[in-house]
Amino acid sequence: MGQMTTEQYLSKIQAGLTAELTKHKDALPPGFNQTRFVLNCITVIQDMMSDRKKREKLSEVKLETIPVCLAKGAYLGLDFFNGECYAIPYGGNMQFQTDYKGEIKLCKRHSKSPIKDIFAKVVREGDEFVEEVDGGKQNVLFRPRPFSSAAMIGAFAIVVYKDGSMLYDTMSAVEIEQVRETYSKAKNSDAWVKSTGEMYKKTVLRRLCKLIDLDFDNIEQRRAYEDGGDAVFENQIGGQPRAALPDNGTPVDVFAQAAQQRQKEPVQAKRQEPQETQAQRTQYADEFADFEREYEGQAPGYDPDFNIPDDDPGLPFR
Repeated sequence: MGQMTTEQYLSKIQAGLTAELTKHKDALPPGFNQTRFVLNCITVIQDMMSDRKKREKLSEVKLETIPVCLAKGAYLGLDFFNGECYAIPYGGNMQFQTDYKGEIKLCKRHSKSPIKDIFAKVVREGDEFVEEVDGGKQNVLFRPRPFSSAAMIGAFAIVVYKDGSMLYDTMSAVEIEQVRETYSKAKNSDAWVKSTGEMYKKTVLRRLCKLIDLDFDNIEQRRAYEDGGDAVFENQIGGQPRAALPDNGTPVDVFAQAAQQRQKEPVQAKRQEPQETQAQRTQYADEFADFEREYEGQAPGYDPDFNIPDDDPGLPFR
């Protein structure tokens, strides 16, 4: 990609995002404020450009993947600006990822069974954590040490429904780190390095969500949700949790010790969603080429006075 000004760079992103949202307007949630969402996204990109390290990573990202990534947050009704989801430069593409609080929001909104409460907690050395079954009824006892900064030894997630039933899942630190090391989209991202506890909670919560019957309004929301995981957990196969690498439909065994874990609670099998084909996953490239020709220079709304240092000639913008 040739050199372009910051104004041109932001213009293309904004035009692309507007085109994506217009094309898939039926996938947007009721009451969606497109103007505010687009401007918030441009602010997020500007903030990335003002940080040298993030700016260098951004320079390696194919521009056409940025609007596609940002649009996924819109389909789910999540806001990048408020930290409910993130756009992460990785592997030459902009990757979409939900935050822990974004996961909570989506579960409460889309669960077929009304949820009273859903949360995840980190377990540290010295905390009291007990799983028990009394008379066929499950129970989890957790008494953390106040203000403890001891090493994290695992995490658990619980969903309590309004009818009084519950589901829960647990993962050891070894399991979580194995997922991070082997299947994470960006294992050394700021989220993992600076907010490790939040990522521990999100990882176990995401696996628990596979047991929650989520009913999305359309296929774009379903795909955006699946793309939002740092590692994508598939439905259990043969009684063992499995996962798939991003953009890899082949199921693989994630947890070496999964066969030794007891089953938490029987759940009904979920209907199978249509598999996304490689042609569908790469369709955005052609779509972007179309809107780039159509929307060239027609994206007002960003801040043209936003200044970026001009000391990195290797970047795709100046």
